[in-house]
Amino acid sequence: MRVLLIYPQFPKSFWSFEKTLELVGFKAQLPPLGIVTVAAILPQTWEFKLVDRNVRDVTSDEWEWAELVLLSAMIVQKADFRAQIQEAKRRGKRVAVGGPYPTALPEEANTAGADFLILDEGEITLPLFVDAVERGDRTGIFRSNGEKPPVTDTPIPRFDLLQFDAYAEMSVQFSRGCPFQCEFCDIIVLYGRKPRTKTPDQLIAELQRLYELGWRRSIFMVDDNFIGNKRNVKRLLHDLKRWQEENGYPFAFATEASVDLAQDPELMQMMVDCNFGAVFLGIETPDADSLALTKKYQNNRDPIVDSVMRIAQSGLRVMAGFIIGFDGEKKGAGDRIAQFVEQTAIPTAMFSMLQALPDTALWHRLGREGRLLSERGDGHQATLMNFMPTRPLEDIAHEYVQAFWTLYDPITVLNRTYRHFLVLGEAHRRNQQEHPRTNSTGSPDVNWATIWALLIICWRQGVVRKSRWRFWVNLISLTVRYPAVVGNYLSVCAQAEHFLDYRQIVRSQIEQQLNEYLSQYPAERQQVAEVNVAA
Repeated sequence: MRVLLIYPQFPKSFWSFEKTLELVGFKAQLPPLGIVTVAAILPQTWEFKLVDRNVRDVTSDEWEWAELVLLSAMIVQKADFRAQIQEAKRRGKRVAVGGPYPTALPEEANTAGADFLILDEGEITLPLFVDAVERGDRTGIFRSNGEKPPVTDTPIPRFDLLQFDAYAEMSVQFSRGCPFQCEFCDIIVLYGRKPRTKTPDQLIAELQRLYELGWRRSIFMVDDNFIGNKRNVKRLLHDLKRWQEENGYPFAFATEASVDLAQDPELMQMMVDCNFGAVFLGIETPDADSLALTKKYQNNRDPIVDSVMRIAQSGLRVMAGFIIGFDGEKKGAGDRIAQFVEQTAIPTAMFSMLQALPDTALWHRLGREGRLLSERGDGHQATLMNFMPTRPLEDIAHEYVQAFWTLYDPITVLNRTYRHFLVLGEAHRRNQQEHPRTNSTGSPDVNWATIWALLIICWRQGVVRKSRWRFWVNLISLTVRYPAVVGNYLSVCAQAEHFLDYRQIVRSQIEQQLNEYLSQYPAERQQVAEVNVAA
């Protein structure tokens, strides 16, 4: 069987980093880990070709070669997902689909023309699909019926199918699932609330494979909550530190974790010792009432400002996600989020309007209340809310656009990044004194591409923009005080090139969608929705 694996295009979003990637010659931030894992689970007697549409287009020869086309997608990729299904069918190909988007909305994949729907987790449903193909079936829908497979038998992904030089980072996964119950989150719907982990040997075998294939840059652990099972994570980190030492620390890591990471100094130190350099936190909002309403109780256990600072002081660069539009939210939420980000000096703050994603607890509640405007959530930052909120949507939208604009003002983001790296610089100095380490990957590779990128950043941020004087003052100060972190500081400064462009997209698209909404839904319906919620 000749299988053409296609990964659909992402729209421009907070995480797409087009402007930053252009500077250093990469095509995409991360590779499609899910689809290369699928390739490893399918029979290895089959032949595979992979096309990541974020890197390049499918060629005519590849379409001709394929006997079966297989796509995997998230909801945010739905436009290109449907387009590729339709193109495959136009060419007379059988199409199989899977991933979070078809799993959440299988009827949309079916309507688009897919022949096989391989839903839920592939360790269970892919063998069912293979059996059906070998029987000669032409269509089929395969589900796990609520069963969550162990990931201890998941094979090493087919990293060899990837075009390594196209990606800024590599990705691996240690666990699936999250123990918490946030109302808006689809992760616990897809993967459950009991975190399932690979064994340390299993994950290290994946790293060894990447090492053998020549990868030497950063790796993102794509777990939705890396510390969901702290006992198993500490076992992994114990073995990972030894592997890193034996191989000269070839990889730097980043991941996602819950804010309660701050309550475990031992775990933070173990992560730093293994060359973890950054962690993404789902902070969502500084408003305690909103956190309680959305059942994100873990963020209310300790003051969030203190938690963020403890994590940064351990040596982990903090990235964070924020959301506006929770029920019962008071006016000024956008300003409070912007003030919180400034207070904690978080350089990279992802900000979006709340979306009710399919099959989440929020989606079901809003459906019962008759408040869903659309049963589809687009899931990126230039999208209006898909439900009727408890305060005027136009107020939320205006606060969102203004806060996003403020967060990524050239001087504001530059100073915030500088202040964060002062904390990281001091942490790095302390860690080097207490746990000395040499030959460590983490800073960007020095080559002509990075030198050219540095020159462009210096020109734009240090000459052209209003940040010109502050750019040089901050850079010289950091170089004198903490030279070891300057490379990573400049990398985060380079990310600002994307955000400065993306805030324009957010403003124009949100304002356009808001005008359409206001013309479609009269004030009377908004008032009724508010009364119903209050009742």
